[in-house]
Amino acid sequence: MDTIIGALFDLDGVLVDTAKYHFQAWQRLALTLGIDFTERDNEALKGVSRMRSLDILLGPGGVRCSESEKYKLAEMKNGWYVESLRAIDSGALLPGAVEYLDFLRIKGFGIALGSASKNARFILKRLGIEDKFDGIIDGNCVEKVKPDPEVFVKGAELLSLRNSECMVFEDSLAGIQAAKNCGMYAIAVGSPDVLSGADRYITSLRDMLVD
Repeated sequence: MDTIIGALFDLDGVLVDTAKYHFQAWQRLALTLGIDFTERDNEALKGVSRMRSLDILLGPGGVRCSESEKYKLAEMKNGWYVESLRAIDSGALLPGAVEYLDFLRIKGFGIALGSASKNARFILKRLGIEDKFDGIIDGNCVEKVKPDPEVFVKGAELLSLRNSECMVFEDSLAGIQAAKNCGMYAIAVGSPDVLSGADRYITSLRDMLVD
């Protein structure tokens, strides 16, 4: 087994709590379409691309849209989401996030972001942590969505590392599956009851600082 010298991070639910803003925007869109959308329904959207999330939302409601209509709906949702992010700052960072990124830097790890979000760079700038990453792979860089491992494979390539030299931090089942699908060590931020298949489970990145 290769020594792990690279760390790939999902964004929402791992480094920062923006999940509530996504949910609020999707719920607002659902209401305009007459669809009942709950927090439980929102679990299926975690780690999934914007357009795939829209398909999931539209499915149960039986709403049929053309591709151009879908694009407009997705842009509407994203507009509401980005608007809510304008007030976000470092206070939204999850426990241990900055401290663990700094710890990895001191230890000489390669560090990259691997997120489906197309707003990742904007969020990192608002949080003041963009410079803590050697590279950023986001929704603007990939064609395939998790559980396809493209986002993490590209992250490893950016760090000039083999997949087996990387660990992934994820809070979604699709993200855990993506990491395992390319032979990476998967660390789930959450419960094994929800995120099955991970190699390790933590409640937050703070747990990584007490090993």
